Amino acid sequence: MFQIGDSLREARTRRGLTAADVHKAIRIRERYLTALEEERWDMLPGEAYSKGFLRTYSEHLGLDSQLYIDEYNARIARNDEEGPPLVAHPSVDGRHMQRGALAALAGVLVVGAAVAGLAAWRLGGTTHGTPRNAAPPSGVGSVAAAAPPPAATPKPTPAAAATPTFTSISATRGRSWLIVRAGGPNGIVLFEGVLEQGQAKRFPVTSRLWLRMGRPRALDITLAGKQIGGLSAAPSNLVLTRAGARPA
Repeated sequence: MFQIGDSLREARTRRGLTAADVHKAIRIRERYLTALEEERWDMLPGEAYSKGFLRTYSEHLGLDSQLYIDEYNARIARNDEEGPPLVAHPSVDGRHMQRGALAALAGVLVVGAAVAGLAAWRLGGTTHGTPRNAAPPSGVGSVAAAAPPPAATPKPTPAAAATPTFTSISATRGRSWLIVRAGGPNGIVLFEGVLEQGQAKRFPVTSRLWLRMGRPRALDITLAGKQIGGLSAAPSNLVLTRAGARPA
């Protein structure tokens, strides 16, 4: 990770240029040039303009514009993204209250049905003259007694949890800035910072991990004990799954 604004200001100063000189050359207002050098992104007219100004300014100073765009995307652009609205989940007490209310309602319905059935039976016995204690028709009791009890339904056995795969990230050839997110570039941050030489981090890979690396060549990355090769020399992204690794 590097400071975009400080790098632009140092490059301009080394070339003996003022903000007014740069404005005349690339026709970007001085206040926008100052906002870039001070990383005051809120003073710029929008993300698309910010990237365009950053690319034009860095190329005018003879710098690698893509490196600045990548750093902007990794550190700043994601702050402008609006995540999905949060939906409040009911608390444990709320769920218990709902279950209690449903149980009470079910009890009332059962009692009501029993009372209605008893009333209907009594009314039916009075109207048709059927004795209340009359025995059931012949054969009904014997058939019911002979019927075998229903077989017990076997309970399903819970599936065993999948064993997670682990990845190890070690700074073996120097220090490197690193950010690790669960799921993707907008996922939960598991780690963000600088790995000093000799330091290492270990993460479980249950589904997918998204990595942003400042100096990939300084790192050794293993997945399930296997070394991942072909890392770029420039800042880059990497996606790790249980099946393997691929650039992002």
